[in-house]
Amino acid sequence: MTARIARALISVSDKTGLVEFAKSLHAQGVEILSTGGSANAIEAAGVPVKEVADHTGFPEIMDGRVKTLHPKIHGGLLGRRSLSSHMQAMEDNDISPIDLVCVNLYPFEETVAKGADFDTCIENIDIGGPSMIRSAAKNHESVTVVVDPSDYDRVVAEMNDNGGATTAETRRVLAAKAFARTGAYDSAISSWFAGELGETFPQRLNVSAELKQTLRYGENPHQQAAFYTNGKNRPGVATATQLQGKELSFNNLNDTDAAFELVSEFDEKPAVAIIKHANPCGVAEGDSLIDAYHKALSCDPVSAFGGIIALNRTLDKQTAEEIAKLFAEVVICPDADDAAKEVLAAKKNLRLLVTGGMADPEGEDMTLRSLAGGYLLQNRDAGRVKREELKVVTKRKPSEAELDDLLFAFRVGKHVKSNAIVYVKDGKTVGIGAGQMSRVDSSRIAAWKAEEAGKNAGESDLRTQGSVVSSDAFFPFADGLLAAVKAGATAVIQPGGSMRDEEVIAAADENDIAMVFTGMRHFRH
Repeated sequence: MTARIARALISVSDKTGLVEFAKSLHAQGVEILSTGGSANAIEAAGVPVKEVADHTGFPEIMDGRVKTLHPKIHGGLLGRRSLSSHMQAMEDNDISPIDLVCVNLYPFEETVAKGADFDTCIENIDIGGPSMIRSAAKNHESVTVVVDPSDYDRVVAEMNDNGGATTAETRRVLAAKAFARTGAYDSAISSWFAGELGETFPQRLNVSAELKQTLRYGENPHQQAAFYTNGKNRPGVATATQLQGKELSFNNLNDTDAAFELVSEFDEKPAVAIIKHANPCGVAEGDSLIDAYHKALSCDPVSAFGGIIALNRTLDKQTAEEIAKLFAEVVICPDADDAAKEVLAAKKNLRLLVTGGMADPEGEDMTLRSLAGGYLLQNRDAGRVKREELKVVTKRKPSEAELDDLLFAFRVGKHVKSNAIVYVKDGKTVGIGAGQMSRVDSSRIAAWKAEEAGKNAGESDLRTQGSVVSSDAFFPFADGLLAAVKAGATAVIQPGGSMRDEEVIAAADENDIAMVFTGMRHFRH
């Protein structure tokens, strides 16, 4: 336990709870030092406040750039009360101890997010605030540092319970939080500067994120896990509002992200994607949302059990009633009407998430993956092949209907684990082969799954008959293509670029298959 708090310095940009906090400190007999707008707000509430300039005997200068950078401030924060030499230095230099610092920083991140110009962003870089926070946090043995308005009540309650003092445990917790805040602030500034300089990969990578949720466990029950957000406003699982259902798990979050990113590829028609273990087991467009849902579900209804359902339109009652017939873990969509919410409310454990919009499939961003001892950083796969960019390499050209399905299949394949093979017919997947070590195995598995689903539905014809097929990377040999031919595919879309392209093209021509090259691959590991 330290001595009671006798003097506090308050300088905040976010004035949430400021007046109430200042009143509570005043009631405890605390002298309050403050600056600018904070001082004005406190004084207007009838709480006595002393301007920092009056405390230091030095005026604010340079448009407020220099006001708290003074020995009487930092000496009052850094002086160790337990060292007689420090206390003597404070006395010799007329420095009074400051026992509490309440600072939140200039809104740099918000300023950048609003698209402000360079000079405005520079002026919103706080210098004095981080300096005071770090001084106070370093000397948390004696000084309480508060950087978050949500901690005001905790500090006041402790002071009430401990004769105007805070506990050592709380000061240490708040100090850790303070250093995390200044670290995140510096990270935001360095990342912004790197962007301004056009540095995609700066010499030193700074990553900052905020804890959103401590999870029950990770991928497996013996692993601990948590969910962090990076403050970006890309619609998806990180920004969604959960309307109902139990807490999302690590795997739920991972799969829901995969599902929503996939369905966001489609905007012209209602679309539905059903995901299991981060791979799609059915994707479709339709004339209506319920039409798209039925088509997506029909691809692999067995795997869809316990899956994630993502939709690109507002969820309606009719579609919700159909979804309710299936055991699903999560439904994510841009919005849901009241009738749909009422239908799904009966499924108490089902998580319903609304995002308020769709993710931009061509939006620029970075993805980060950890390795033992390091990280892999890359641009997110925002590549999107357009119709006019396709190169027909076979004697037979694809029909317009085939081209529609080829582009659909290639977009889906972008979100399937490599090696990825996707069969599509009439705007819906009919077979998906994912994550195999051999591309020909993915092709065979996709065809086999399509055949099994057709048999289970009582269909006599092969679903892949008359379909098109997509490969996320080139066919290294003709065998993968021939497996698609055997399944009944009539057209193929693939990146091209293999040493054996001519062999593969020849095999397509021999079987009267249309094939187009994209020049772009979509590995997904």
